[in-house]
Amino acid sequence: MINYIRNLPTIYRLTVLQLMVILLPLGLSAQSRLNDYISQGLASNQSIKEQDFLLKKNMYALQEAKSMFLPSVTFSTTYTKADGGRTIDFPTGDLFNAAYATLNQLTGSNSFPQLENQSILLNPDNFYDAKFRTSLPILNAELVYNKRIKAQQVDLQKAEVLLYKRELVKEIKTAYYNYLKATNAISIYQSFLKLLEEGERVNRKLFDNNKINRTAVIRSQNEVSKIKASLTAAQKTEESARYYFNFLLNRPLTDPILTDDVPSLPAQDNLPLGDVNGREELAKLEIAKGINKNLTGLAKSYLIPKIGTSLDLGSQAFDWKFNDKSRYYLFGVSLEWNLFSSGRNSYKIKQSIASEQAVSAQTNHVTQQLLTELNVRRANLQSAAAQYQAAQFQLKTSQTYYNDMTKLYKEGMAIYIELLDAQNQWVDAQLQSNIALFDTWISFTAIERANASFNIQ
Repeated sequence: MINYIRNLPTIYRLTVLQLMVILLPLGLSAQSRLNDYISQGLASNQSIKEQDFLLKKNMYALQEAKSMFLPSVTFSTTYTKADGGRTIDFPTGDLFNAAYATLNQLTGSNSFPQLENQSILLNPDNFYDAKFRTSLPILNAELVYNKRIKAQQVDLQKAEVLLYKRELVKEIKTAYYNYLKATNAISIYQSFLKLLEEGERVNRKLFDNNKINRTAVIRSQNEVSKIKASLTAAQKTEESARYYFNFLLNRPLTDPILTDDVPSLPAQDNLPLGDVNGREELAKLEIAKGINKNLTGLAKSYLIPKIGTSLDLGSQAFDWKFNDKSRYYLFGVSLEWNLFSSGRNSYKIKQSIASEQAVSAQTNHVTQQLLTELNVRRANLQSAAAQYQAAQFQLKTSQTYYNDMTKLYKEGMAIYIELLDAQNQWVDAQLQSNIALFDTWISFTAIERANASFNIQ
């Protein structure tokens, strides 16, 4: 079949290719390369990587919140060196010296020495205290709500990542179809340019043989110049489309793009056109509503007392002594209950409730907004499909008109201006058909985005 098309004259070759597009079954064209490009874009896009890093950050914050329910062990030590300051006077000599002197007389010995009055420094001098402290919360409502909020923030960031991915898929597919539109336009212009150059050659030969006047030659030259300019503009459009597509995939801008066969019209019957429940925007609002609900619970948690336990295992003594008398343990249970805060807690509760109501109102507004967007996208798809069908009809009629006019011109029954008009109508019909086809696919992509029907996974 390919060899047969190659052997056709130039004026018929592109028309046969266009008719092949019309006869392609719906959904039959391969999209493997496009799906590969989408996978590459999702894996390499810098914005997606940034959102993944933020997701990891929120997951670590959740693990931190969970660890607050587990015991914590800390080691601390202090050493003090003091001189001066407050003292306590203890009359040791006044209390014991008289008794000791009597005992020495009775025993005839100096076994009981004379003591001096003591002045004891209150600040500990050359004293250390080293300990391991183990703490464990028994009852703390703030930790419970904090863990719930951190878990919901992880879900919120997951929805944000999906939102970025879905928008990236839409941009990649749209850029891909714009690139195909430009490359097909280049093919149309190149084929038409060959046809015009052949016409110019024939007209020049006829003019040299005095068969036609100079007007046909000049008009041929003008048409060739005009199509060359259009071809250059199409090539620049293709170049820009390639740059943007490669930018989305985080590749070198000049990398070539491998394309699938020209697709037929997308099937519209399987689209859930009236459903926006899968949109990540609504999922984010639902998660935000749950976060605000837990923030309200957090504000109310002051009503519940906090209970915790602690255990100290350590050693304290003077002159760095460490023995049975220096070692100690200390076990404690603590209770903290906020009984009065001048209304601050009630104000926090009211703020949280107001935030819940704001998110609920925003959810209703965004739902209506997304439904409106979906309806507009559906109308655009229907309009694009209708324009494509109309363009196909115009392509057939313009081809027939051009074929008839070619026969009449060869038989000398039509002037060159009439043939040129038929050629222009034919190439315009091809260009409009090309534009309408890919505009339909771009509208289909917009609906996939509007109802979140593309499977990101």
